[in-house]
Amino acid sequence: MLTIKQIRDDREAAVRKLAKKGVDAAPAIEKILTLDDRRKAIQAELDDTLAAQNKAAKEIGALMSQGKREEAEQRKHFVSDLKERSARLQNESTAVQEELQCTLVALPNFPADIVPEGKTAADNLVVKLVENYTPLADDALPHWELARKYDMIDFDLGVKLTGAGFPVYKGKGARLQRALINYFLDYNTRAGYQEVEPPVMVNEASGFGTGQLPDKEGQMYHATVDNFYLVPTAEVPVTNIFRDVILDEKDFPVKMTAYTPCFRREAGSYGKEVRGLNRLHQFDKVEIVQLSLPDRSYEALDGMVAHVEGLVRSLGLPYRILRLCGGDMSFTSALTYDFEVYSEAQKRWLEVSSVSNFESFQANRLKLRYRDANKKTQLAHTLNGSSLALPRIVAALLEDFQTPEGIRIPEVLIPYTGFDYIK
Repeated sequence: MLTIKQIRDDREAAVRKLAKKGVDAAPAIEKILTLDDRRKAIQAELDDTLAAQNKAAKEIGALMSQGKREEAEQRKHFVSDLKERSARLQNESTAVQEELQCTLVALPNFPADIVPEGKTAADNLVVKLVENYTPLADDALPHWELARKYDMIDFDLGVKLTGAGFPVYKGKGARLQRALINYFLDYNTRAGYQEVEPPVMVNEASGFGTGQLPDKEGQMYHATVDNFYLVPTAEVPVTNIFRDVILDEKDFPVKMTAYTPCFRREAGSYGKEVRGLNRLHQFDKVEIVQLSLPDRSYEALDGMVAHVEGLVRSLGLPYRILRLCGGDMSFTSALTYDFEVYSEAQKRWLEVSSVSNFESFQANRLKLRYRDANKKTQLAHTLNGSSLALPRIVAALLEDFQTPEGIRIPEVLIPYTGFDYIK
């Protein structure tokens, strides 16, 4: 959530920045500033009323001690009027603050200055391309056919048990899933990320804290009886560990990693772009999260991008890194880099990771603060990244490493799978 100060410091810049995300924020900003001015005026009037109330109460006590009961009774009527007035002002203040909050939370985060202009994924900027493609035979198969051929993943059984987008992994397919999760977690913990195992259901406060609510409630599975939400990513529970927490400067950086299944009610469509593992409602993902001091968060972001790149490179897949344009960024992000691996059989790029800096946007919603050297509390910065999402990694591994002998397993995974080929 943006702060009032961020908007007041440069109103025109705020409108210009949000326009890069495709948002006409001028009316909302006008409303926010008007409501904030009204809030301040009400608070000033309320403070004066309460002060007068306190003063009159003391006067009543003095009059009573002097035996001036009639004058004291008159002052009591005056105090009663003041109490009614202060109650009315308090109710008005609450209503104005609620409307102000609702208007503020509807605004997305400011994009960083280096975010490219653009409206769609076609406008994203490729900042790095590594083209180590594996030549495949003319009869190379897409992963959904390879999964059936080697009896690794059963999409039809998933439909029977639950519905489309909930595959069943079997045999070496299940073993490959487990191997990737363990390898990703080990890779992250060796880099100093502390592993945590969070719940896969969160409350509404957690969804609000990281910005999924109220922006993405339609994409989340909701357990209505308990008002819990299945996590769309481990970012939600892991970042919320520090909701309503005040840290010290010496506590930074905070680095965490977690594996969770993830659940997303993405709108369905048809065709090869959503076939097989390309788009699922339940999938496995390993996440990295950092909390940073504000003046070091972009250095932290660069480090996270390099970390994820090393992980993707270790698998031997062709990949590219994109800096997302304003129109393709998430509601909460200030700057995002996407990682895509190339599917040689499908002849298309598959997104496997997003690494983002949210600056203070999430921290303001979370009330995640730290004490600086002057013991003043400040908002921290939050960052996260997929490290990595499994479905499209598996799809690319199956397709790019298919051979006449079977599917070759990357060398780094063999200690985790216990086999070097799926035959």
